[in-house]
Amino acid sequence: MTINRMVRLMAGMMILVSIALTRYVDPNWMWLTVFVGFNLMQSGLTNICPLAKILKKMGVAEGTSCS
Repeated sequence: MTINRMVRLMAGMMILVSIALTRYVDPNWMWLTVFVGFNLMQSGLTNICPLAKILKKMGVAEGTSCS
């Protein structure tokens, strides 16, 4: 699995988890969704993604996600 696919997978999972936590635990968990959305937006604008840097240091392949 490539870095791009893992970033998208993690973002999607975090959004789904935060929605479930918002519904069943506390409405303040919605801020996690806001954070993930903001991080995706700034990553798209600046091409800087903290998770991608972490995954790269962990040795995840950098290949293209769409071929």
